[in-house]
Amino acid sequence: MANTLKTLAMLVGAAAIGVAPLALADDGPTAQMLAENCNGCHGTDGASAGPASPSIGGSNSEYFVETMKGYKEGKVPSTIMGRIAKGYSDADIEKMAGFFNGKKFVPAKQKFDQQLAKKGEKLHDKYCEKCHEDGGKIPGGGKKKGEQSAGKDKDKDEESSDEYQLLAGQWTPYLRWQMADFIAGSREMPKKMKQKVEQLREKDGDANLEAVLSFYASQQ
Repeated sequence: MANTLKTLAMLVGAAAIGVAPLALADDGPTAQMLAENCNGCHGTDGASAGPASPSIGGSNSEYFVETMKGYKEGKVPSTIMGRIAKGYSDADIEKMAGFFNGKKFVPAKQKFDQQLAKKGEKLHDKYCEKCHEDGGKIPGGGKKKGEQSAGKDKDKDEESSDEYQLLAGQWTPYLRWQMADFIAGSREMPKKMKQKVEQLREKDGDANLEAVLSFYASQQ
């Protein structure tokens, strides 16, 4: 009954905004129908057109599910996503994760400081490249969960899974806000990320976090 009501509500909503109704799967709304609800903030197919919302096209499925459940459970701070996430079942979230994972990530067209970006590239290579390979283009360093590099300790690689978001080309304000939440402790950092961020802040100073963000912004 709940799924039926949700489906009817989504059909009515789609008609109200001029979106053509999509075919329904036997187990409820399709992934595309669910994803349509994200267009207003995250853009068509997850290509965000504004800095307040991240681009989610091309998102790693595990990261997407983990983050949405974090919003739903109140573990990830947000303005409205916590309320929105509560409206989806775990099955809905899995469908959306697969949908956006299959879309192309579109880098944000934004201004950046060229000199800071050059400095940030070196800092990225020093602190972030292991988990965010190819300058932040590959989430999770391309490793599968549980896989470890030859000759390396498993404990050192256990968090180099694919549970990370794309950084290269992501909106700078979004990354800045997320980093502020991590540093303030309102969002829990993964163990390895915390170690690297603390090293960067201690050895290179907080100001150089902005240099790393400029490097990610430069990749358009």
